[in-house]
Amino acid sequence: MKLYTCSGAPSPRRVTLFLELKGIAIDQVEVDLRSGEHLSDEFAAKSPDCTVPVLGLEDGSCLWETNAIRRFLEEQHPEPALYGSGLRERAEINQWTDWVFTHGLLAVMEAFRNRSSGFRDHALTGRRPVAQISELAVRGRERFGHFLGDLDQRLQQTTWIGGESLSVADIDALVTIDFAARAIKLEPDSSLESLARWYQAMSDQIEK
Repeated sequence: MKLYTCSGAPSPRRVTLFLELKGIAIDQVEVDLRSGEHLSDEFAAKSPDCTVPVLGLEDGSCLWETNAIRRFLEEQHPEPALYGSGLRERAEINQWTDWVFTHGLLAVMEAFRNRSSGFRDHALTGRRPVAQISELAVRGRERFGHFLGDLDQRLQQTTWIGGESLSVADIDALVTIDFAARAIKLEPDSSLESLARWYQAMSDQIEK
């Protein structure tokens, strides 16, 4: 297998952190997003959305969506169970992972892609031209602020986002927060104490 990735980009990091916590080693190929390598015909044959990450399989086919890649690898390497164990826990983790993506990562992407000059005419993924809308950049920043407050409330009730076990929901939230700090210059307020506790715990897990 081969992972097509881009260091520093949020969705590839959602996979590389997953691999790190699983202890899985896969050959990685850097895709140069700045030069537009992901928009080439060759790469579009691997990923119809022209996005990274992409997992190239031994039979020549590809998985090109982050959760599809991680679920595939979870089936091959079930421990530690980052999508949960048991029907109820898996459902909770799926629910919160979707919530983090919808209210967190998509909000940051909305703010970033509708403001950055590098995404002019590419406010959405893919090769079709999509104009930037400045109002969406403003809305994305507002949405991210709401996400942080809601996430802090969730973490007042539980150790990890999906429940009592670290999961892909926590990986995605960490990536989202780090991406926002770099891309749109927004960080959690110090008053969000439960979020700060969780963030430190996540950082400790990654540094092990």
